[in-house]
Amino acid sequence: MPTRIQKEASKESLLLNMGPSHPAMHGTIRIMLELDGERILNSEVEVGYLHRGFEKICENRTYFNLLPYTDRMNYVSPLINNLGYVMTLEKMLGIEAPERAQYIRVIMSELSRISDHLTCLAAMAMECGAFTVFLYNVKAREFIWDVIEETTGARMTTSYIRIGGVRADLHPDYKTVLKKAIVETRKVLKDIHGLLDKNKIYLNRTRDIAVVSKEMAISYGWTGPCLRSTGVYYDVRKASPYAAYDQLDFEVPLGERGDNFDRYMVRMKEMEQSLRIIEQAMEKMPRPSPPKLMVDALEPAEAIKASRTKKVDKEIKLSPNLEGSERGKYLDILGTDKKYVVPPKEDTYTSIEGIINHFKFFMRDHGIRPPKGEVYFSVEGGNGELGYYIVSDGTDRPYRLHLRAPCFHIVSALEEMIQGRYIADVIPTFGSTNMIGGELDR
Repeated sequence: MPTRIQKEASKESLLLNMGPSHPAMHGTIRIMLELDGERILNSEVEVGYLHRGFEKICENRTYFNLLPYTDRMNYVSPLINNLGYVMTLEKMLGIEAPERAQYIRVIMSELSRISDHLTCLAAMAMECGAFTVFLYNVKAREFIWDVIEETTGARMTTSYIRIGGVRADLHPDYKTVLKKAIVETRKVLKDIHGLLDKNKIYLNRTRDIAVVSKEMAISYGWTGPCLRSTGVYYDVRKASPYAAYDQLDFEVPLGERGDNFDRYMVRMKEMEQSLRIIEQAMEKMPRPSPPKLMVDALEPAEAIKASRTKKVDKEIKLSPNLEGSERGKYLDILGTDKKYVVPPKEDTYTSIEGIINHFKFFMRDHGIRPPKGEVYFSVEGGNGELGYYIVSDGTDRPYRLHLRAPCFHIVSALEEMIQGRYIADVIPTFGSTNMIGGELDR
């Protein structure tokens, strides 16, 4: 079946496939180019090579069990994906997370945003030949991921945000690791500014290339750093504040020309604002409840055995994997409604009520059952407005779940962005859109 480009191409022009196996296309995009020499006369962008089927899978999973699937969309900033889905469901259920959990959500979201922007700019710079910048960005990302791993137990697919709060409290020594990450990231950002901002080669590759006007960006449904690079002031954290963002002071960086360089610069400035947000959240976050001293704590197996004959009064020594989610910390990090929150492991191990609550939470046709209706909620993702639309039929599974993926709208404009440019301009332009395959081909 001939493509639109093949039908319209003249005899003098050359048809060329860029991708999906081209390294700069990340294995998920095919661009059919009609060329006059190296100048692009026409193009057709073809997506869908990843075949994720995220939305259809979600219709066959319970509300709780589909949470790990959200990690796999924008896999560079999975915590923001978790947060968007969880807050959509909380809106439908009419519940709210404790204040400390709200601040933890903000900290983890901003760490994810920095990780997202570092990855985007690392790839964009490397594809322009700036391999040193790639190494610097990845170095900074390691410090960010160390903090995330310290709290969530994983670096990428975290599944950390929970309905009603978060899975576990912050690590007792998190401030030390987090402050180190902030200092090191600021050093790297300063180095990158020095390497690229006035670099003649980089400026020639990015300045006044793939210029997008405000009107064009809005017509394609752009949001996030790409929209703000055109000078449009729109950020979900400011337009519709959620979590604890309305308690924090930060700026929304804007561009002027809407070219590749502005998309780079807006992300650089956003990372500085994210660090500022994290520092404020650390100071304003309510203190955790005082920990209980565990004297002669029982192992889980002993507690289960003892609970069969008498009530267990002693504390239980939980697995290191459950650190931060002890019963004493539940009021700080999770809601109290038993219909929407998994009971503490201490209760599950030692009481009949706890094991019944646990069993009913996960049992088929029980668990979380929102009222019939529909809801939409969005958060500010790494690429822009990340929105979830959920339709409930009153069962424990969504009747319909749709994701508003921000990078789908941005990639939709790629054909117009590269029109009349050269083949070499496709690489930094595509890099500046921050295409994430799992989010695009959901």
